[in-house]
Amino acid sequence: MRLGVLDVGSNTVHLLVVDAHPGARPIPASSTKTLLRLAEHLDDDGAITPVGVEVLVDAVADAVEVAEDAGAEEMLAFATSAVREATNGQEVLDTVERRTGVRLEVLTGNEEADVTFLAVRRWYGWSAGRLLVLDIGGGSLEVAAGLDEVPDVSCSIPVGAGRLTRDRLPGDPPSPEAIRDVRRYVRQQVASCVRSVSRAGTPDLVVATSKTFRSLARLLGAAPSAEGPTVRRVLNRRALSDRIPELAKLDVAGRTRLPGVSVERAPQLLAGAMVAEAALELLGVEEALICPWALREGLILRRLDAIGAESTSLPSLGISR
Repeated sequence: MRLGVLDVGSNTVHLLVVDAHPGARPIPASSTKTLLRLAEHLDDDGAITPVGVEVLVDAVADAVEVAEDAGAEEMLAFATSAVREATNGQEVLDTVERRTGVRLEVLTGNEEADVTFLAVRRWYGWSAGRLLVLDIGGGSLEVAAGLDEVPDVSCSIPVGAGRLTRDRLPGDPPSPEAIRDVRRYVRQQVASCVRSVSRAGTPDLVVATSKTFRSLARLLGAAPSAEGPTVRRVLNRRALSDRIPELAKLDVAGRTRLPGVSVERAPQLLAGAMVAEAALELLGVEEALICPWALREGLILRRLDAIGAESTSLPSLGISR
């Protein structure tokens, strides 16, 4: 079947269309992104503004048209922290559904962590052993760890790259004082989940997902995306720490000239780097593999599992004593 997954995040509205069926690897057919920065469309009360609602409705309507043109039979549509935390989130969801026909499923932070963990487990397989998975989004950092397809522990921490940039890193470039304050704040927040993650045991493999981690890895010399998803890419903590002082001195225009840094990600790159450094250091990680699958792929896999369960019925073995 051809399946669409619509991701309404803090930065973008991203439509991924894949060809997939239960038991098979989803094959991407098309990918369409609209830069939205929904988290910037908030008023002083934390509500998404009327302008923000309009641009969201337009982006979702456009995505529906693209999915239909691509022949998608079904679309999974979800939203993360920007809508989840908006004080008028329910009203926004109702407006989007009324005007586009799409009902966005709002994921909790822990659900994001769990579904991303599923995607990473399927990518690396059971032989990877105990996994530790990190995912930096626009609004939050998700951390999950465990041996199975459902993590033993997961947590969501409100230190997303977009949130920190908007709320705590004014200026271009931001002042040294603001950077120190953010560094201290991020480490306090990340430290709050270290104990629970540590209880899950020492990981056999540490994996990072999301555009922020991919951009940072590319900045440090990882292969470009054009070389394909199966190329091994890593993020080294010490190398990242060495580059942060340079990033702190660059303005947004300067960051866009760095390898692998897109215009949409450049404003948030410094905040993302500080979150990544804190997570790796406080969790005792020297190096993380970059996984090409993340939340969207996890939702696709979850849906395919449900379809497979619905269509498969095992006959009774008829064992008797």
